[in-house]
Amino acid sequence: QVQLVESGGGLVQPGGSLILSCAASGSIFSTNAMGWYRQAPGKQRELVASFTSGGMTNYADSVKGRFTISRDNAKNTVYLQMNSLKPEDTAVYYCAAHLPGYNYWGQGTQVTVSS
Repeated sequence: QVQLVESGGGLVQPGGSLILSCAASGSIFSTNAMGWYRQAPGKQRELVASFTSGGMTNYADSVKGRFTISRDNAKNTVYLQMNSLKPEDTAVYYCAAHLPGYNYWGQGTQVTVSS
């Protein structure tokens, strides 16, 4: 069993920054793939950024150069630093852990970019 708890969402003005945190507990290891996804109203959930099991990072084209995913294995926490936020980044952001045979999801945290 793995539990994921996201935090750090909120309301921010266009051009601003936020950092999201995902604290993981349970049977999770630093070699497990993990990622951040988002879902805007009326749209499908999409990948934002992720770590592969080999430690490589992937980013959606829409966030490259603005968002950075990082990981503190000692704290079992994954972060998403979001800079230069745009209104189109508004969504519920979910943390996910991809273990062999099962995907775990957090409850989500709302990010709203608006003036």
